[in-house]
Amino acid sequence: MAQLKRFLVERDIPGVGGMSIVELCGAARTSNQAVDKVDCGLQWQHSYVAANKTFCIYLAENEEAIERHSELSGFPITRIIEIPQVIDPITANN
Repeated sequence: MAQLKRFLVERDIPGVGGMSIVELCGAARTSNQAVDKVDCGLQWQHSYVAANKTFCIYLAENEEAIERHSELSGFPITRIIEIPQVIDPITANN
């Protein structure tokens, strides 16, 4: 398996922030099923849900794996951004 890269996937989904927990659980199930069908390395880590958007964090071999996930799940992609570095409060101590 190739080295996985981190990506942020922005999705415009009107009203997603107002979905019930049951609806969000269904969306997560759909996403998990699509991840299982993608042939190359893909891991969905988590998503941030806002009023009309989601911001999803994936580990993937390439953008094509994320695009395939979108096709299988039916969740649209607005933008894919590779994240080459992550910093946090502990970074300041290095």
